[in-house]
Amino acid sequence: MATLAKREGKTPSYEIQFYPNGQSSERKTIYLGGRRYSEKTANDLKVIVEKLVYCRDNDNDPDKKTLAWLEAATPEIREKLAKAGLVKVPKTYTLRELWDSFLKQKTGIKDSTRDGYDYVEQRFFAFFDGATTLSELTSDQIEDWKFFLQTEYRSPRTGKPLVESSTAGTITKTKAIFNWAKTKKWLVESPLDGVGRGSFVDRENDRFITRDEYDRLLDACPCQDWRAIIALARYGGLRCPSEVLRLRWSDVNWEKDRFYVRSPKTEHHAGKEGRLVPLFSELRIELEKLFESDSSDGAEFVITRYRDPERTNLGTQFGRIVQLAGIEPVPRPFDNMRASRSTEIYAEYGSFLESQWIGHSSKIAKDHYLQVREEDFERAVKPCREKGPKNDFPALEKIFPAKTPAARSGITSHGMENKKNSNCSAEFLNLNWAILQSAQLPHNRHFSLPILHNLCKLV
Repeated sequence: MATLAKREGKTPSYEIQFYPNGQSSERKTIYLGGRRYSEKTANDLKVIVEKLVYCRDNDNDPDKKTLAWLEAATPEIREKLAKAGLVKVPKTYTLRELWDSFLKQKTGIKDSTRDGYDYVEQRFFAFFDGATTLSELTSDQIEDWKFFLQTEYRSPRTGKPLVESSTAGTITKTKAIFNWAKTKKWLVESPLDGVGRGSFVDRENDRFITRDEYDRLLDACPCQDWRAIIALARYGGLRCPSEVLRLRWSDVNWEKDRFYVRSPKTEHHAGKEGRLVPLFSELRIELEKLFESDSSDGAEFVITRYRDPERTNLGTQFGRIVQLAGIEPVPRPFDNMRASRSTEIYAEYGSFLESQWIGHSSKIAKDHYLQVREEDFERAVKPCREKGPKNDFPALEKIFPAKTPAARSGITSHGMENKKNSNCSAEFLNLNWAILQSAQLPHNRHFSLPILHNLCKLV
């Protein structure tokens, strides 16, 4: 147990006394003087001292609440506790030290993953000073940074603002870094806890590539390699360049009309190292042409001309092909070609085969890939068009199911000539119908009695 003693004077002071190793040990005192120490602060510290003594005597770790209190305590109080032998003064890490230490231990990650963390690092230190200590960073500052990313930040490479999905990815990766700091006990609580990341769904740049556009792109290609690249992305649904450039001729089974796709994106998941995809007829035509060309003699990989990432930018070259083809610009071209094939397979073969052949989950497909095509609208209204011209007054057909058409033709519902109405002019009938329609009476079911009376007499 610890005791708290108050020393009266011009400025009250406090002393916390305790035995670090039981009553047999020498008593120690923590002195709290000056106006900055209130009686409440002294009592709070006394409780913390008791908890720390108990944990040390019983070889236990302090609970989260105690650690959080110590994290929020002033450096002076932590120093007093350290001099009393109750805590060790931890090294104070800066944001730059955190980032460098995290990336240093991330060995064995793919280059694309490393690039992703590099982009996040640029965005983080565009707002924060690397010399800021971890304990100084607050949740409010993180919220300010998030707002900065959403409103002010521009990509150094393109000069464009971040889309919402990029902001979400940035916050997600930053959370992982600060959670790693918690596991290293550099932090008790992460300032990103409770900060929303936003949505990864980004439909702004969706663009379906039609069959006509595909044919025009092929005609504009400079070589057969490029025709195969576009065919693999658009009709094979492969990720480009990662999956396209890994495809080998030995992966293609011509006899069974299928081929094996190696997937570096999902290979770290058990059973997801690759997938079998049908050799669709549109794709087979282009692969056969490439296989029979001189450039493929003795080649291991299907695509041989564009394998050097330092010298080849497939996106830039695709932009030139789009211009030569004379079609509308295609944002995120390889993603949208893959999404176009995903949509077609989903519509024709269903969700399960779409996931198996495209290589992602049904949720990912619905959130990021599946699109609504123009032909979907056409298919939806086709049954209506096949039924013939639309009835001008469907609501009155329900009221006078057999009489309304008869009244218009002068024929009764039994097929007999209606002399009463046979001389009724079409103009007069149409006028009454028009009046009733303009009043929008079938929509609210409140009928004008005089108009309805005239119509009934005609029938």
